[in-house]
Amino acid sequence: MEQLSQNPTPATQKATFIGAAAYRRSMYGSNHPLSIPRVSLTFDLINTYHALSAEEYKIARKAADFELEWFHTRDYIGAIKRAEVLGRVSNEYRQKYQLGTLENPYFEHFFTNPATATGASIQAAEEVLAGRIGFNPAGGMHHSRPGNAQGFCYFNDPALGIMRLRQAGMRVLYIDIDAHHGDGVELAFLDDPDVLTLSLHMDTAYAYPFNGGRVEDIGNPAGKNTCVNVPLPQGTHDAEYQKVFQAVWYPVIERFKPDAVVLQAGTDILFADPLGKFKVSTQCFLDVVRQIMQSSPKHADGTPSLLVTGGGGYHPLILARAWAGLWALLSGRAMAEELTPEGTALLRQVNWDMDEDEDYYPKLFSHRVDELEACPVRPEIDELIAKVLKHPFLTN
Repeated sequence: MEQLSQNPTPATQKATFIGAAAYRRSMYGSNHPLSIPRVSLTFDLINTYHALSAEEYKIARKAADFELEWFHTRDYIGAIKRAEVLGRVSNEYRQKYQLGTLENPYFEHFFTNPATATGASIQAAEEVLAGRIGFNPAGGMHHSRPGNAQGFCYFNDPALGIMRLRQAGMRVLYIDIDAHHGDGVELAFLDDPDVLTLSLHMDTAYAYPFNGGRVEDIGNPAGKNTCVNVPLPQGTHDAEYQKVFQAVWYPVIERFKPDAVVLQAGTDILFADPLGKFKVSTQCFLDVVRQIMQSSPKHADGTPSLLVTGGGGYHPLILARAWAGLWALLSGRAMAEELTPEGTALLRQVNWDMDEDEDYYPKLFSHRVDELEACPVRPEIDELIAKVLKHPFLTN
C-alpha cells in the first residue's frame, strides 16, 4: 500500500481516492507522452498537503475478465494477456488489435496495469453506489474500442464504470473535458437512451482523433440523441471555455436529469500541455469541476453522485497540481495555492524541462494555480454556442 501522510486534515465531503503502488512502475516505454509520472506524482503532492486519510484511500484492483467483457471482446482481452506472458506483441496482434505500436506500445505488465486502472473505475462506480464520490486518477482511457487499442488507451475504463452504474439502474450523464474527443465512450452508448455523453474537445478538424466529435453527430440514427459534442477552436482560453461550458452544461443536465454524473477530467486542456492547443488555466479547470459538482445529482446526505476519472495530460507538473486541487474539491478540503516546501522539492525532482525557458515555468514550483492574461471572447465562440444549442436533444 502507498504511504499516506500522518495526521491528515479532515475532509468535509465523502470521497474515495483509488490508487495503487503499481502506478509507480515505468509504463509506455521511455519515449512516449505517457511515460511521465502522473498518478504517483499526484498522490505524493496531495500528501505534502496532508490531504488524504487512510479511510479515504482504496487500493485499486485488477478488473476481472468478465468485467472487461462488458465492453471488450474476449479475443482482444486474451491478446493483451498473452502479450504480457510472452513479453512481446506478435505482428499478428499488432495488425489486428493495434497493440505494440508507437501509439500503443508494449511495456512490462502490459495487461496488469491497464486492467488495474480499469478495475479502479469499476470500484469508483461502486463507491458512488455506496454514497461516496469515487476518484480514479489512473482512469479516463476514453479512446479504446471493443476490439482494439486506440489513442494510448487499452481498456475503456470510463465506459466500464458507466456500465457498472447502469447495472444498478442509474441514468448516467458522462462529461468529458479532456482536450480530445471522448469517442470510445460515445461509441459505447450510442444505443442506450439512459446514457448521454457530452464532450468538450479540440475540433477534430485539427486534432486527434481527426474524425467525429462534430456538433452534427447526435447519436444513434434512430434519433435517440445520445451524444452532444462541442468542438472548440485552437487557442480557446478561460473566458471562452467558461462561456461555452456554462451555456451547454446547465441545459444538458437539466434536460437529461441523470442519477449520476461521470466526469473525465483530463488536464491536456491546460495552457502548457504539449499535446493540447488551448489556453486554459488551472483556476478555470477547477472552477468547471466545482460547477459540475454543485449541479450534479445528490445522495440523501448531499454528497454528489459523481464518479471522476483522470484522462489525458502530458505535462507532469501541470497535471499533478491540477489533480491535487481536484482532490481537494472532491474531498471538501481547503488547499493553499502556495505549494508546501515539500511540494516544491517533490516537483523539482521530476525530470521535465520542455518549457523551462517560459516565463511561467518558475511558478510551477511555487504555486498550485496559474495566472493567465484575460482575453476577449471571439465571435466564433458565440457562433459555436448557438449551433450546439440547436442540437435536437436540447430543442425537441
